[in-house]
Amino acid sequence: MRLKNKISIITGAASGFGKGIAKKFSEEGAKLILADINKNELKKVAKDLGQDFFYVDVANSNSMKKLSEYVFDKYKKIDVMINNAGITHLPKPLEEVSEEEFDKVFAVNSKSVFFCGKFFVPHMKKEKKGSILNIASTAGLSPRPNLNWYNATKGWMITATKAMAVELAPFNVRVNSLAPVAGETPLLKSFLGEDTPERRNAFLSTIPIGRFSTPKDLANAACFLCSDEASMITGSILEVDGGRCI
Repeated sequence: MRLKNKISIITGAASGFGKGIAKKFSEEGAKLILADINKNELKKVAKDLGQDFFYVDVANSNSMKKLSEYVFDKYKKIDVMINNAGITHLPKPLEEVSEEEFDKVFAVNSKSVFFCGKFFVPHMKKEKKGSILNIASTAGLSPRPNLNWYNATKGWMITATKAMAVELAPFNVRVNSLAPVAGETPLLKSFLGEDTPERRNAFLSTIPIGRFSTPKDLANAACFLCSDEASMITGSILEVDGGRCI
């Protein structure tokens, strides 16, 4: 029960890494507000875990503001904020990515963290405690060709993590990041361009441990970084990648 009674928001909680983190946090005693734009799947996950939920578009300022109002009206505080929601564009040369695609990826992956700072950080500063976890990617550390602007948003998230960490440390608010390699999530097909045994094997050959990351891998790492066991850790980018970035 390392997270007992910690009020925790997890964005992108309806599937993939977010769903895995939600399951682990629930087992560890956290009180969750699961947030996602996918209403049907979100409701199902929340019901299965017996946790609270709120429909949200993390790329929309008004939507994120409403999430914050709901949380603070009902729970009065927040202990943990996990910025997990993310999307990508399909693999293609950088000049072929449309402005619309760029704007959408940047809004979901990067601007959502800005909204976290705008609507949730002031309360953490006031309480002088809290933990923020940004789910970045190995793509932000070791960019892959043809995922160009997705890579850039994850690099942005890594820098944002460090910038937030150094600014919020005096308020006892910790900010860390996880950098997973591609995993068995709904985004895998988009990363690969086409989900075939050949493409899977080609990608797996770049991971020394020889497998994709799983929601459970991310959940275990997230649980540690958001628990009091990691009270001296802030500004850290933890690679959960089977050695991909070595």
